[in-house]
Amino acid sequence: MQLTEDQQAFKQDLRDYLETEVEPDVDELDRNGPMSRDRMLDYMDDLRELGIGHDPDTVQEYFGDLWRFAIASEEISRVWPSLNVALQMSFPAVFVEHASEQTRETMLPRLEDGQCIGCLAVTEPEGGSDTARPNVVAEYEEEEDMYTLRGQKTWVGNGGIADVALVVAEDEQTGVSDMFLVDYEHQPWEAESIQKLGWKGVNNARMDFTGCKVPPENKLMNIVGNAMAEGNEMTDIVPFPESVTDLFARQKPLNATFSFMRTGMAFMAVGIMQAAFEEALEYVDERETFGKSIAGHQLVQEKLYDMNAALVSSRQTARRAAEALEEGAPEARRLTSLAKGYCCERSKDVTDEAIQVFGGEGLKTERRLERYYRDARVMTIPDGTTEIQKLIVGKELTGTAAYK
Repeated sequence: MQLTEDQQAFKQDLRDYLETEVEPDVDELDRNGPMSRDRMLDYMDDLRELGIGHDPDTVQEYFGDLWRFAIASEEISRVWPSLNVALQMSFPAVFVEHASEQTRETMLPRLEDGQCIGCLAVTEPEGGSDTARPNVVAEYEEEEDMYTLRGQKTWVGNGGIADVALVVAEDEQTGVSDMFLVDYEHQPWEAESIQKLGWKGVNNARMDFTGCKVPPENKLMNIVGNAMAEGNEMTDIVPFPESVTDLFARQKPLNATFSFMRTGMAFMAVGIMQAAFEEALEYVDERETFGKSIAGHQLVQEKLYDMNAALVSSRQTARRAAEALEEGAPEARRLTSLAKGYCCERSKDVTDEAIQVFGGEGLKTERRLERYYRDARVMTIPDGTTEIQKLIVGKELTGTAAYK
């Protein structure tokens, strides 16, 4: 796959911004824990200038072009994966444009100004990766014409700084799992930030939605249905390429969303690997042992070979997944899960090997390798663990589910 001139220019402009405005501060920012809301909004404001954002004027450029999305995921993650996670996890904000009148009244001006942060609340304290049977429920109260949520979510990216949350919950009235858009201005939730091994800049949180009321217009099924009844195309509502929005009609919306997100995760893993590989390659020329540069040691060259092979194969696997997604191909779900599982596991391997190349130097906290290693270790769990990806791929290959 060759990038077009426009894509190459976008990649270079983004890299220039990241290396000038983010890279000098990233070590201190990461050590200080989750990004503040103000810091996140500052980055969002800057990135809008490059065509990365969720506001109506920018989102089609960011999410609507899969390759720009992939480039952004890799390049941002090469510098600071936490920033990329926070950006990607904010995508539920796009649904504000077609939500209830009360949500639009408060949140649409923020969205249009690029100042609306979203989050996706899926994982639960009890259920983990079991998204088919959420314990969070939405009880419809006919007198109020409102849904009342009950239950908790955990590991929600941006949960501690979000304006709107898209919450996976079971509609008690129908017994079917759906998603409900909650806006903090009208129905504030409780959130508690989580301290964790990696992705330290992301404000992951435990969230309690008990008592939050949601108008029926904010049920995702109704958001989509009402918007289409008003003459909007699916791509106006879900700002992915048309081929991806077609998956929403053929699959569960959450599965289609995960296919998109997992592709982004695969490119994130590639970005982390690229950074670690570059550090190792530079170091082997600088470091001398036994009277010569360690670049001339056979076992060091073997490690560089293994790292380069993992990086190249992962990038190609991620690109194949993106191609399938762009085509709306039947194997898109299999390939995106395969890419997420494979690339994230390889990012663990590459960062581990990079530390080994550095020896004791690689263990120092002032070296970036320990951050790359921690961030890579997180990659194999969110958006479905590697084990979940294997089960999805297995089902897609055999037609037989090893899970219910």
